[in-house]
Amino acid sequence: MRSASTNISKLMLQGTNFIRCIKPNNKMVDHQFDGSLSLMQLKCSGMISVLELMEYGYPSRTSFADLHSMYKDYLPKELKQLNPKTFCEAMLHSLKLQEKDFKFGITKVFFRPGKFAEFDRIMKSDPENLKSVVAAIKKWLIKSRWIKSQFCVLTIIKMKNKIAYRRKALIIMQKTVRGYLVRRKYGPRITILRNIRTLDSSLKKLEEIASQLKQKASVVNEIDGLKSKMASTMEKIKLDDKMDRKAVESMYAELVAQVNQQMASLQKKLQEEKIAEEQERLRKIREEMERQKKLKEEEERKLRDEEEHRKMKVEMEARRKAEELERKKQEAADRLLAEELHKQQEKLEQDERKYQEQLEQERQDRELALRLAQETNGQVEESPPLIRKSDASRKDVNAKNKYDLSKWKYSELRDTINTSCDIELLEACRHEFHRRLKVYHAWKAKNRKRTVTTYEDERAPRSVLESAARSAQRTAQQKVAVLDNNGQRYFRIPFQRNNNCVDQGKRGWWYAHFDGQYVARQMELHPDKGAILLVAGKDDMQMCELSLEETGLTRKRGAEILESEFNREWEKYGGKPYVRPADRNNH
Repeated sequence: MRSASTNISKLMLQGTNFIRCIKPNNKMVDHQFDGSLSLMQLKCSGMISVLELMEYGYPSRTSFADLHSMYKDYLPKELKQLNPKTFCEAMLHSLKLQEKDFKFGITKVFFRPGKFAEFDRIMKSDPENLKSVVAAIKKWLIKSRWIKSQFCVLTIIKMKNKIAYRRKALIIMQKTVRGYLVRRKYGPRITILRNIRTLDSSLKKLEEIASQLKQKASVVNEIDGLKSKMASTMEKIKLDDKMDRKAVESMYAELVAQVNQQMASLQKKLQEEKIAEEQERLRKIREEMERQKKLKEEEERKLRDEEEHRKMKVEMEARRKAEELERKKQEAADRLLAEELHKQQEKLEQDERKYQEQLEQERQDRELALRLAQETNGQVEESPPLIRKSDASRKDVNAKNKYDLSKWKYSELRDTINTSCDIELLEACRHEFHRRLKVYHAWKAKNRKRTVTTYEDERAPRSVLESAARSAQRTAQQKVAVLDNNGQRYFRIPFQRNNNCVDQGKRGWWYAHFDGQYVARQMELHPDKGAILLVAGKDDMQMCELSLEETGLTRKRGAEILESEFNREWEKYGGKPYVRPADRNNH
């Protein structure tokens, strides 16, 4: 033991001269080198740090105590009392050396090549320069102490904040531990309660689905039952502390199963109703398509009818023009015939005058002969009467007529018109009936006392009556042609009936349906009163008695209309469909 302590003391006296050995391997055999083991030993011995310092370029180094003992004699007393490390820091920082020229370690200071010699030269310079160095050191000391005082204050503040933080963290830790214990005890119940509350969204969804159903009374009652059951389950879980996790989970699972079952049932009902609504919608779509199809067909039919009406109107206009042309030709022929008849009449009148003169001459001769015979008491034979040429040329007009209806009563004519199936007799009765109506209306107009001009008894527009007055002169041939016309024709012209000549601006329409040559239906539409509908066989005394040829309606442009137009207005004001007398008798 004594020899060992002696060796140690010798080593201490000799300084730091020692050899650091590196063990190449743990097995202690030669020619084996473990790189990681050697690197660890170098790190632990500080060789890595020394090599790094050498690499950075700080070969010169010395301890703080050596540097303090070396230069303390050059400085004043207040600087000699400084700590060696503080003394070294103050000198090196105050001598305006660059930071990269030296580095401070834990116990030593390191210099770049040549910088220690420069430092030594500055410290051993003249006293004047040394005074400036001492002033710089004092300035740095004051600055560093002020910075350290600030750092201490900041450190104290940070310490206070850290203490407060730790206190707060301690409270949080206590709260967290208590919460953990509570959650550990009540966590399953809280989770189940939270899950049960989440079932409210499912119940709301059930209510939304139920609101879409048509029959939702029973479904709403079931949903209300689920709500009450959920409330009772939650209350039981809250109040019963002895309930374990499995019991709570079983109650929640039962609620979830009921909610899912109710959801599936409602969705099934909703799907069924949607299917029914879809079927109903498809049915309505089919009906709408059929309706649209019918509307389209109706529009096409209307277009066809309009086209047919247009063609019929064109035909009516062409027929009117043809009739007008024929009428003009007939009027020209009538004028020629009238001139010829006038010439024949003049010739007949001349022959009559000659015949009368001859008769007068014969009468005078006969009287002379009789007077002479009386004077001579002789006898004279009467000469046979001469045959008059005019009597030979005249023929009985009634011989042409097949029926003599001049002595028939009105009731007989009316009944024959309504019941006869003989077309010729029917036309003859109608002709005789309208002839009598003309005579009656002419007599009535002639014997009526008029104080002011009035038109309240008009049975046709004035234009029609004036046209009839202008065309009163017709030949017998024209009359026969008129009786042969049995077509159905319809006309419309303006009609104004002024009772007291006050409302002269109001004008209505006069409609007439001609069955052959005579009016079968008549209609008056006025803006200030109701429609007047007249039918032949019932309202004959108020209807127009003129024939179609006498009215001159066929010669008025735009007066003739289609049957559909007349029937539309007729049925609009409550008129019944028309049946011809011949068709009525057949039925």
